[in-house]
Amino acid sequence: MPDADIMQHLLDTWGETFYQALDPNFSIASPLSTRKDGVAWLKRANTVGVNIRTIGTFWRLIPYCMTLPKAQNTIHILPIWEPGVVASLYGPSSWNINPEFFDFALQSAIPHLDTVEKQLKVVINILHLMGFSVGMDVVPHTDRYSEMVLANPSFFEWLQRRDMEILRHNSELWREVRQCIFEYVQARGSAVPDTPIPEQPETLYETWPESTRLRVLFGEKYDYEGRLNRRKELVELLYQMGFETTPATMGPPYRGLEVDPSPQALTVDEEGRVWRDYRIANPQKFSRAFGPLTRYRLYESLNDNSHWQLDFSRPIAPVWQYVCDNYRRIQAEFGFDFMRGDMSHVQMRPDGVPAQPDGFYDLLGAVKQSVLPEKPWFGYFAESFLAPPDEMAYGDECDHLEASLADSTLGDLQSEPVGTEKFARDFAQYRHWLDTRKFAPNFTIMTADKDDPRFDSFYLTGNEIRYFIALFLTDMPSYMGLGFESRDPHPTPAPNEHYTKLYVFQLSDGPKGTRGPYQWGNNVELYERLVRQKLFSNTIHDQIAEADIQWLLPPDPTGERRIFAWTQARNPQYIFAANLDTEKAHH
Repeated sequence: MPDADIMQHLLDTWGETFYQALDPNFSIASPLSTRKDGVAWLKRANTVGVNIRTIGTFWRLIPYCMTLPKAQNTIHILPIWEPGVVASLYGPSSWNINPEFFDFALQSAIPHLDTVEKQLKVVINILHLMGFSVGMDVVPHTDRYSEMVLANPSFFEWLQRRDMEILRHNSELWREVRQCIFEYVQARGSAVPDTPIPEQPETLYETWPESTRLRVLFGEKYDYEGRLNRRKELVELLYQMGFETTPATMGPPYRGLEVDPSPQALTVDEEGRVWRDYRIANPQKFSRAFGPLTRYRLYESLNDNSHWQLDFSRPIAPVWQYVCDNYRRIQAEFGFDFMRGDMSHVQMRPDGVPAQPDGFYDLLGAVKQSVLPEKPWFGYFAESFLAPPDEMAYGDECDHLEASLADSTLGDLQSEPVGTEKFARDFAQYRHWLDTRKFAPNFTIMTADKDDPRFDSFYLTGNEIRYFIALFLTDMPSYMGLGFESRDPHPTPAPNEHYTKLYVFQLSDGPKGTRGPYQWGNNVELYERLVRQKLFSNTIHDQIAEADIQWLLPPDPTGERRIFAWTQARNPQYIFAANLDTEKAHH
């Protein structure tokens, strides 16, 4: 639909309020602002996740959301920050909004929307006007040499490497890194002309506010090329000294790194620098080290980090405050309604979840708590997969989600074909957790992580029943990634351009490379069937929205019986029946 038609439709629907929404200095109230149930709404929200790279710009969210039914009224926008290495959305290089999401056609039509920040604010205004709640990603790590890292070396862990050997990884290494950066600024001068350089690094890093420090180190916000060039110079300086941030890790034991000696672990960048990936020295099933990413330094180390151990009794409060302040500022500036916590499954304490978690137990929970006083509806959607105890995290993941104050969690139903016995068993278990835990597991249809050639077999059949359950099981939240509704069946892998997961990165070659824009599927048969569900859902939405349900035929915990049925617990009007068996009908 042409932009002019979209705007005319919005004007016809909302009148003068639409003009208010186009003012980036005006905030359209969230549809959640009048609710009296706090964050409870997120436990029954039907969320749609959107990687903006697949549609091009923030503005293109509007026509896409116009295709959604009333029941899917919650939008999760994948990370919106300037990206770093391999342009990964999950490796932010600064707190600035990604300029690649700027819409030039929108600026041409509405000249005052001349920055990507103004366009994002207006898009969220319009989504609020349309009745959508909107969520942002909260990412507990950054690009390995992000502006956050270089402007705050003490907020991250460092190591010093030479070839295949980690020379040092002591906890105070950041002091040497900070000194190197300070000497660079003294020799090179400020990125902003006529700005004096202090005589001591303590003044630059501890007395001056970060906003001033960023300008001195990198330059003005919209000087994208200048900031990038200054950052590259600092990366080269630290590379020559062997200083690298410690990579983010996943899965027990989390700590204890070594250089990966395999040939596949060697990378040569465009400047000819040779990098090595790392691995966990004593790995378990889900142990991973993410070389392009580095996690915030949230706790002091034991014994100068000689054995890669953390002292969880000594949180580094300024780091926690820094992360919380920035996400609270971003929420206030753009009006986000909830947060999706990246890597929410991380729980590093070998003894598991403490009996009485405090305010420094979990960074993602702390971010949520920092926003709640101003926005009492601000919820926390956790990226965790409800894995068995001690597998993806130390201890019980359900206990961790409750301790970190998660309201809703992604879960892992998208990782199994619908028709299997395991899917039926897992679904029954999720329903049990929904009834007995403080958080709500999602009935997840598809995510960006699973829209990938490795998982094609999950979506060859059963897509209609996934969507049906998500729409009409009104007491359980759901999550659907963009692209699901028209996704082509891929009995053999399709070109990379047909998978949203591969637009989390921005690579031109290799196994994750893409050339050209994302290609929507042409599965007309699936789309028509789902549109029938959308239209029916819209006709009954107001009667059943968020209704408690009563089982007429509950899910079978053994997974043997694949059919179940339900109605509304109060004032029942409709009966819904679902058959998870994709090979035969049941009567």
